[in-house]
Amino acid sequence: MIHKTAIIDKKAKISQSVTIGAYSVIGPNVNIDEGTVLDSHVNLSGNTKIGKNNKIYSFASIGSNPQDLKYKGEKTELVIGNNNVIREYVTANPGTTGGGGITKIGNNNLLMIGVHIAHDCMIGNNVVIANSAAIAGHAEINDDVIIGGNCGVQQFSRIGKMAMIGGMTGISRDVIPYGVSYGNRNYLSGVNLIGLRRRNIPNKDILTLSEAYKEIFKTEQLHDNLNKLNGKFKDNIFVKEIINFINKDKKRPICTPFSK
Repeated sequence: MIHKTAIIDKKAKISQSVTIGAYSVIGPNVNIDEGTVLDSHVNLSGNTKIGKNNKIYSFASIGSNPQDLKYKGEKTELVIGNNNVIREYVTANPGTTGGGGITKIGNNNLLMIGVHIAHDCMIGNNVVIANSAAIAGHAEINDDVIIGGNCGVQQFSRIGKMAMIGGMTGISRDVIPYGVSYGNRNYLSGVNLIGLRRRNIPNKDILTLSEAYKEIFKTEQLHDNLNKLNGKFKDNIFVKEIINFINKDKKRPICTPFSK
């Protein structure tokens, strides 16, 4: 169903089962797959591809030009997956040529009211970003992450799988997988035990991960600490994720308990 007041460019590709509410505006290079529902007053522009069964609420602005002074109208993309809930006043921008040309938002995510996803961000699956959080350009948010309200994530930051970020936190350092981070300039406060239990991770793995966390962050010399880990830790798949995350090339320092 498409409301008679919606303005849809003839070149836009809209599946038959898409619902578009009153006064929504759809640009020429927008592609919307089946089952997606747009409330009234939604603006979709740019080279934007939206998957199946998404719900986009009123006054969201998706696909408008990147907020980057280097952007000069190059053809870049915004790709949104399936089953996402995008609430009122959310903004999401396409990529830039300097960042790979694409912004991606995966599947089954909840972007609450006023969330901003900047150019060249990579948002995984099952991510919850609470009200008014702003994710700056080139940030990487992995699967199952929860970001509290009014957070600011600096450009090029990485947040690992199943990490939890407390409300009003300023992310200027990369957060390891399964980590919990807080603070005006974020510090690491432990392992996300609640998230691990909710995902039914076996207790023996949670215990191993907790013990490994203590060994990895017992001093500020992370790489020395990693080299001293015994085989029990290195063979655990969850600990391996943390080790690989720390060793990966990065733009930002790693958030630690010593970051306060």
